[in-house]
Amino acid sequence: MGEFDLIARYFTRPARRSPLGVGDDCALLQPRPGMQLAVSTDLLLEGRHFLSTVDPARLGHKALAVNLSDLAACGAEPLAFTLAIALPRVDEAWLAAFAAGLMALADAHACELVGGDTTRGPLAIDITAFGEVPAGGALLRSGARTGDDLWVSGTLGDARLALEAFRGTVSLPQEVFDAARARLEMPQPRIALGLALRGVATSAIDISDGLLADLGHVLRKSGVGATVEAAPACALLAAARGGWAAERERIEDLVFAGGDDYELAFTAPPAARDAVQAAAAQSGTPVARIGLIESQPGLRVVGADGRPLARRFAGFDHFGA
Repeated sequence: MGEFDLIARYFTRPARRSPLGVGDDCALLQPRPGMQLAVSTDLLLEGRHFLSTVDPARLGHKALAVNLSDLAACGAEPLAFTLAIALPRVDEAWLAAFAAGLMALADAHACELVGGDTTRGPLAIDITAFGEVPAGGALLRSGARTGDDLWVSGTLGDARLALEAFRGTVSLPQEVFDAARARLEMPQPRIALGLALRGVATSAIDISDGLLADLGHVLRKSGVGATVEAAPACALLAAARGGWAAERERIEDLVFAGGDDYELAFTAPPAARDAVQAAAAQSGTPVARIGLIESQPGLRVVGADGRPLARRFAGFDHFGA
């Protein structure tokens, strides 16, 4: 199978929302009147971002999900995406499963594939996603204000727990492992929550490199500090709620520095607590209040006694040790 046969069989569909899709030198996008384009790119490399043994359907899902998670954090509605993929060889069964997982998530969010590129090489997947958001209405990292509540959606730490199980550093009951593995391999982008938080949240970010690392970006862009309460944050590890027992420090590492969660961390004034809960209910997404934005610079994690934890947490860094 040649390159263009591959594209035609697995990655070509009629464009429905976009004026022009796959098949020309460029795709054409047309946001609705009064809308701005939100654009996100993520590159996934085998061995760095996913295991070689991952199910290709799940890999297709995740490759798009990590981009849609960025759109969610911006409060943007998905519109279209491009796919650039390097393949070591043409494996038709692998391609069929990958495309099925990719397109299933794309269809769920009415986000159509409009172009891309293919080549031979080590397995690498690069997706650029496009969304639309009302002009001036995007959720940004720079809007957090002193006195805002700090919120997080969903669960934290389970994806990293699955990775540690793959690495052999922890042994898990099968049911706990299966649930954690699904969080690692099939994250669910919080698009509905991001849309519902427009006009409610003051800032937002998706959690990909670890809660504290990503929250640090918000604090720097907003020129504020924050205190995170360890107890409500650590309660967001689903495995612990499911009966998996571990020492406190391991749970803290998973929750605060695990990464690959693809949940939303966002801020909102205390007066908006009912509105936040209404947005959570509307989107079917659980949220938890875990801290407070403060004028004092820096990021502090405190225990139940209100004292800072005497530990440091390092999130994921592509160029770190």
